[in-house]
Amino acid sequence: MLTKEEIEKIREKFKPKNWSETKSEDSWSIFKIMGEFVNGYEKLAAIGPCVAIFGSARMHSDNKYYKMTEEIAYELTSRGFGVLTGGGPGIMEAGNKGAHEAGGHSVGLNIVLPHEQSCNPYIDHDKSIDFNYFFTRKTMFSRYAQGFIVMPGGFGTLDEFFEALTLVQTDKIANFPIVLVGKSYWDGLMDWIQTKLIEEGTITESEIQLFKLVDTVEAAVNIVEDFYNKYALKLNF
Repeated sequence: MLTKEEIEKIREKFKPKNWSETKSEDSWSIFKIMGEFVNGYEKLAAIGPCVAIFGSARMHSDNKYYKMTEEIAYELTSRGFGVLTGGGPGIMEAGNKGAHEAGGHSVGLNIVLPHEQSCNPYIDHDKSIDFNYFFTRKTMFSRYAQGFIVMPGGFGTLDEFFEALTLVQTDKIANFPIVLVGKSYWDGLMDWIQTKLIEEGTITESEIQLFKLVDTVEAAVNIVEDFYNKYALKLNF
């Protein structure tokens, strides 16, 4: 049972702002947003080409997808790519851990949240960037990632996956590999895309080719590497 004081705190937190308060906060937010963009651009431009790995913050080290993510990150960094994650626990931690064990580069774009998110221990202090805003953080991913590896996850993972697809679909960013890993996890989503989006005509058959669904570490890594070998793009740090 919540105390009276706790109830009052919750009410205050969700109390609607008046228009004057909204305008005042927006003015100061501009400077915070600019600061996050400048800091992100400067740090990521200096690090070099990376592949972003997305997935649930709630998966523990004994989960099979955590272990797969470690292996994917290890293989990517062994082949000359860096790894870019959300910087937190779960799948994000596994990505940074795999890169760390391979002696490769990895970065964490940490989002400041009231629960769940904290920077994992496999990122050097100068390779972690904190964000208050999801949209500035997502801009960094789409601007600096050379590919997206999407492991099983929740709403945040789906948000990042569909935003990447939308940006590629609309030519707002250059085409790059987008790979879903885990057929048993993503099959329901694939069925829905096939039976609803394509049948209803809201996307075309060709647009489903913007991403790949795989079930192994080797397949995920090879898609990224083959894409850049095809276009003869060297990714040296």
